[in-house]
Amino acid sequence: MQMADSTHKVLFVNSEIYPFLPESDIASLGRYLPQGIQELRNEIRLFMPRYGCINERKNQLHEVIRLSGMNIIISDVDRPLIIKVASVAAARMQVYFIDNEDYFRRKQIYCDADGKFFEDNDERAIFFARGVLETVKKLRWAPDIIHCQGWISHLLPAYLKKAYIDDPIFSQSKVVVSLLGDTPKESFSKKFADKVVMGGLTEEHLPHLARPDGINLAKTAVQYSDGVIVGAANAAQEAIDYARECGLPVLQYNAKSLENGSYVKEYNDFYDKL
Repeated sequence: MQMADSTHKVLFVNSEIYPFLPESDIASLGRYLPQGIQELRNEIRLFMPRYGCINERKNQLHEVIRLSGMNIIISDVDRPLIIKVASVAAARMQVYFIDNEDYFRRKQIYCDADGKFFEDNDERAIFFARGVLETVKKLRWAPDIIHCQGWISHLLPAYLKKAYIDDPIFSQSKVVVSLLGDTPKESFSKKFADKVVMGGLTEEHLPHLARPDGINLAKTAVQYSDGVIVGAANAAQEAIDYARECGLPVLQYNAKSLENGSYVKEYNDFYDKL
């Protein structure tokens, strides 16, 4: 069965999407891949964090009251989940933004004005992953493929396969992780694994986070994925090697297809094989 002859539901969980953030390889992939997948007759949903540098007025973001209002507990602190939406009019795509005053209102993305990695980046990744899954449940929209792009999405596969495993919305979902050139070199909080724990997801399921750095977060994403796409020339080789060790399907990096746009069909065909 070719995907072009059927409708699949593809959930994109992105760290960056142009034009909400400046154009970059990752933001462009976040913008044009979903459009291409949609044009191949698939149904899509897009999520990204609502970083404080995103101009709400210019981009016409507005809160979706029916989706907002629940709290996500991290380290015994309740933090309200706010959902906003905006459109990429040229592509007829709607983007959902995960927002929270404490985590996503600062003007910088991952580092402060002096270039220092935010101490709570671990909690921001937890909040983002859980916020996406809870919102998709509220939408009552069951994705066939969940494609995670960008390190801040890397906890979602573990939550999906361990904490949300019995949720009927996700019973048929396959997870794809793109390894990009954004793996943090910095370390996260030593209590990262302890903070991630929820429901059926325990510290025992997170062996890589015993040393909580960017590579081990990527390996955690790979551990709970169904397929891996090498989406950048400078993707972390250690994580790619680990994907092969795990026996996962790996789509090799292809600079030419990313340049000429044929990567959309390559990715689409990859989804179909999972």
